[in-house]
This record gives sequence, structure tokens and C-alpha cells, in this order.
Amino acid sequence: MRIGITLSKLVVVTLLLMAPALLMAQRPATIGATMSQTGKYADFGIEALQGLEMFVSDLNGRGGSGGLKVNLIVYDDESDRETAARLYEKLIVEDKVDFLVGPYGTPLTLAATEVAERYDMPIVVTGSALSIFERGMRNVFGLYTPAPDIMRPVVDIAREKGLRRIAMAYADNEAPTSMAEGVRVLTESADLDLVLDESYDRNNMAAGDFDGLIARMAAAQPDVVIFGSYINDSAGLLKAAKAADFAPDIMVFSYGPALSEFGPLVGEANAQGVMATSQWQRGQHMPGAFDFSFRFKKLTGRNASYPAAGAYASGQVIEAAARLAASVGKPRDKEEIRNQLRTMSFRSLLGPYRVDETGLQIGKPIFIMQWQEGRRELIYPPEVSRESIIFPFPSWASR
Repeated sequence: MRIGITLSKLVVVTLLLMAPALLMAQRPATIGATMSQTGKYADFGIEALQGLEMFVSDLNGRGGSGGLKVNLIVYDDESDRETAARLYEKLIVEDKVDFLVGPYGTPLTLAATEVAERYDMPIVVTGSALSIFERGMRNVFGLYTPAPDIMRPVVDIAREKGLRRIAMAYADNEAPTSMAEGVRVLTESADLDLVLDESYDRNNMAAGDFDGLIARMAAAQPDVVIFGSYINDSAGLLKAAKAADFAPDIMVFSYGPALSEFGPLVGEANAQGVMATSQWQRGQHMPGAFDFSFRFKKLTGRNASYPAAGAYASGQVIEAAARLAASVGKPRDKEEIRNQLRTMSFRSLLGPYRVDETGLQIGKPIFIMQWQEGRRELIYPPEVSRESIIFPFPSWASR
């Protein structure tokens, strides 16, 4: 009898000691982020927010992570670096979130990751500029193909077509500048000639300035033109090329023309033959891509592009790391989550996930799309291409 009482007391004491841990394990996990809902990044920030919200809704709809629901806290960083830094500190210190997703845009990502590192909190980001990963931080994990590598397929195409002369112009922002650094290395290693290498101030570029840049580019007589640009400056550059009747064999932009808005912005005929790098499109045979695209359009009324897919994939990667951490008995342990993010291989909506020791993405390929008859078609690499490349870039007179 005394033994029974002793064992009963022991069980009670044990349960009391375990109660805080059990309650901690059972509380809903929380993902925190800022996404620009106002300011210059608002269009992309809102789409990224919708992608992240869709992930959390999907996750909770199938029962949550390990049977637990997931909460989402997102603030508007107003496209401002200092605001983003302040809000990420709030997410960590006041809201006590379990996981962090980075914002859209390199300047904001730089600010968010500085805060995450200060508090030793892992953060999954979609920024691709090398400046994000070159600071010796151990808490930053990227999803996108790094900016220096995004034009590698273009150099491959140029070599396949026997083209040698490359001209490059790029906005002097972090990601295009990082892209340009990669192009210099790629062209030199491929023994190609970089006949023009020029940056421009995207924020202070008047329409007429694009005319001068295109004139200098045409004078260099390139076979291939590479632009490191966003959507509005891409449209300005294309308009100036048309006015100058400048049509090299290949004209490729980073990101801007990969957005569905580009075609209507410049006109279907003008977009014909324009190529762009793409971090994600629904046709590149990634798990759930068509389903995601269909449901995203049904929910929002517009086609999903890479900011939405990147945010959704951020949630998938966090979930995978959390499940792996739980499998070794360390759910929500920051050190274990960090270890899983650094060492795991995973295939998300965005593509393969695998990072190096700096958190830089090394597993995901980049894709090349081309505007053809008013549609964005994947043309490279060959194993996922849906259409053959239009080559050479159509003359303006033939449109």
C-alpha cells in the first residue's frame, strides 16, 4: 500500500514537472514576417503576403504541423529598411514567434537578417544578392538561385548559337549589381567578349536617358544584350530599343519581363522574343505548381509569379525543418532548426532546396522564359522547356 501511494505521488510530481514542457509543446507555432503593403515594394510584398497566407491556410487545413495549428503574424514594413528592422525585433522580442520569413526586396532583407542574427534566430529569405550571404551570419537561409548565377543559361545559349559579343547594362541596386558581377565571371570563363558594361541609376533615370544608353549599346554591336532591371525600367529600355531599331540576336532581362504584367505594359507585339530569367513559373515541373497557380488565381484574381511562390515555399521549407527537428526530439529548438535548415535537402514548390555553409542556395536552377504570342513560355533548360526559342530576336520591322 505504501508503495502504491509512493508511486502515485511520484507520477503526480512527474506530471507537474512535465506540465510546462507539455504546454509549451502544445501551443500553436507562429511564423512571423514583414511584407510591404505600402511603398515602392507594395505590389510584390502584397503578392508575397498572399502566398504566405495561402501556405498557412493549406497547412492548417490538413491538420497543422504535427497536429498543431500554425499562426501567422505579418506587419507592413512600408518598404522602409528601418521600419523592417524595428518590426522584426518586435516579432522576436514581443510576439515571440517561432519562425521567421524574410521580406521582399534586398534592402529590407539585409535589415531583417541583421536583426535575426543579433537575436540568433533562423530566418528563411528569398533575396538572391550575394551581399545578404557574405556577412558571416549563421542564421540566414536562401531559397532563390543566387544573382551571380542567373545569367549562366544565357551564356550557355550564346555559346550554343556561336555568339561572342555581350553587352550588359544594369540598375545599380544590390541584386542587379550582384548579377553583373556574375556575368563578368561567366563571360570571361566562356571566352566571350564583354563589349559594354554599364550601370545606371534606376531611381533617377529619365526616359531620355534610356535612349542614350541604348545608343551606346548599339554602337558596341553586341550579339547578346543582358539587362539587370526591374519591370518599369525594363519597359523603358525596350521602348528605347524599339525607337533606335536596335534588335540584337538575344535580348534578355532579369526578372521584370518574367512578370505577367510586362506584356500588357509594353504591348504584345513589342514583348515578342523578349527573354527573362525566372525563379519560378508554373510550367517548370515543380511539385504542386499547377495546383498552386490555379488556386492562387482563384483566390486573388491574378496569376501567381515568383514573389508568391517564394513566400509559399518559405513556409514549406520551415515546415520541413520543423518536422525533422521534431523527429529527433527537439521541436522548435532553434539550434536544431538551424541545423536542419543548413543540412537538409528538400524539394519545395520553388524547386530544390540545398544551401552552403553561408546559407546561400546551391541546389536550385534558374529558368529562362520568352514572350511568345502574348504568353510567357519556358525555353531553357531543355528538360523543362515548353517551346523552342525564338531566335534571333525579331526585328522591329517584322512585328
